[in-house]
Amino acid sequence: MREMESVTQHANGWIQLKVPLPFSLRWVNAYLLPESEGGWTVIDPGLRSKETEAFWEERLAELGMDWADCRKIVVTHYHPDHYGLAGWFQQRTGAPVYLSKITQDCAVRLWSEGETYSAQLLAAFQAHGLPDEQTDGMNAHMSGVFAQVLPHPKDVRFLPEPGERFAMAGAEWLLVGGSGHALGHISFYDPEREVILCGDQVLPQITPNIGWMPGSDPDPLGSYLSSLRAMLPLGEAYAYPGHRDPFAGLATRIGEILAHHERRLRRMEELLAEAGAMTAYQMCEKLFGTKVQGNPHNMRFAMAETIAHLVRMELEGTASRRAAQPSSPIGGRELIYFVAVGG
Repeated sequence: MREMESVTQHANGWIQLKVPLPFSLRWVNAYLLPESEGGWTVIDPGLRSKETEAFWEERLAELGMDWADCRKIVVTHYHPDHYGLAGWFQQRTGAPVYLSKITQDCAVRLWSEGETYSAQLLAAFQAHGLPDEQTDGMNAHMSGVFAQVLPHPKDVRFLPEPGERFAMAGAEWLLVGGSGHALGHISFYDPEREVILCGDQVLPQITPNIGWMPGSDPDPLGSYLSSLRAMLPLGEAYAYPGHRDPFAGLATRIGEILAHHERRLRRMEELLAEAGAMTAYQMCEKLFGTKVQGNPHNMRFAMAETIAHLVRMELEGTASRRAAQPSSPIGGRELIYFVAVGG
């Protein structure tokens, strides 16, 4: 393979581009896959910003490509760092955008005029203990997402259902459904070459964020663990992830992620037993500490992941929630506390 800064040309003809991100992940992988009839399919073009627009202009010029060479745009899931440039890319290429129906529905719900999701999420976080002094930063963070995802693509074509096939880059890909990290997430598996484009469903070195959302999947961690186990029959496929570098050994990595979440759940049981009662925010501070303080982006994802784990503990019978306060409520509100079962 040949590497430039931010660009890797793989031996199979695929091109991996590390599209910059303004937060700790640093980049998201976009992939260019050559089509047998000519041109390229773009997988997950990235988050929209002036920097990423310039990135694509410069990289395509370096690679000797025109916008018209991009024939399809495929999005694995609705998160801004994957979906955000889809509409902008479509304006320049004229290419259709392929995604799941759930992905489209989530994108419209979160980032359309008159959306109410941001207020619902903030209110839920406050009920789970987020201090009032952090709400302004969280509001500004969520409002800023609109610039990173608009315009929405207009020519949208829905992918087949998980378990069905999708023609792309000279192969018939098996669509693999996922949830927990993002509703409607789709991975693409080529059984002939034993390779998988897995988006954020399976990542090397780091674990995908499991995001609880109000009015969405009531058990995102349970859904995620189930969808991971359903991927195990794919074996040790070679994986092209949404973040970090491609890696061998899909099933091995899935086992490591399953074990990570089991350890996290047991650690949270211990913390609840020690404390007697905790809000999700207090648990979040224990788990993530200084990594999230003063950073609304990190706090949002850490809170969502903490709540997802506490909900799973409720369903497993290792924790329960109560609204009675061991101390006075913050801001006059009744807060949700979790206790260890028997605690």
